[in-house]
Amino acid sequence: MKLTDILPIEGWIEFEKDIHHRSGLDSNIFNTDGIRITDYKQWVNRFCPKVKADDRGQSFICAVAHMNIAEMARQAKRHVIEECDAGLLKLVVPVFIDDEFVGAVGACGLILDDGEVDSFMVNKTIGMDEEEVESLAEGIKRISRQEVEALAGHIQDRINIIISEAKKNSKN
Repeated sequence: MKLTDILPIEGWIEFEKDIHHRSGLDSNIFNTDGIRITDYKQWVNRFCPKVKADDRGQSFICAVAHMNIAEMARQAKRHVIEECDAGLLKLVVPVFIDDEFVGAVGACGLILDDGEVDSFMVNKTIGMDEEEVESLAEGIKRISRQEVEALAGHIQDRINIIISEAKKNSKN
């Protein structure tokens, strides 16, 4: 089973937009291989596009964080809230149909209230000057763990509705 078996791409894009409007986070829907299934993109800061534009940033910061946190969420069968190696929030909510893992909903790009961007790590990973990292990180909004927990609950509720409607429609 694939995510598009339960909701068309347009529906997943609307879900991503809802998450962004609700939280201010960048949101993405991922298949079981960790590949985004839509082309919707809403950057929430100036830092992330620069990191992702560097192949090392995409491979060693963004993709690794998603794959590790998505695997944690898949195994736990519940949402996981962590930080990527650069220090930004990463939320992953797994999507299961019965016991089959079919993908994940991710949201990222803000800083947890008690967090900070790790300019040293970014410098060592992609060679970006620490002063540039700090400049790009200025103004990244903060979000509380309580707000992220509430968002995770909203995302899970929406996933449950999507799956329930898909099951109901498949019986008709």
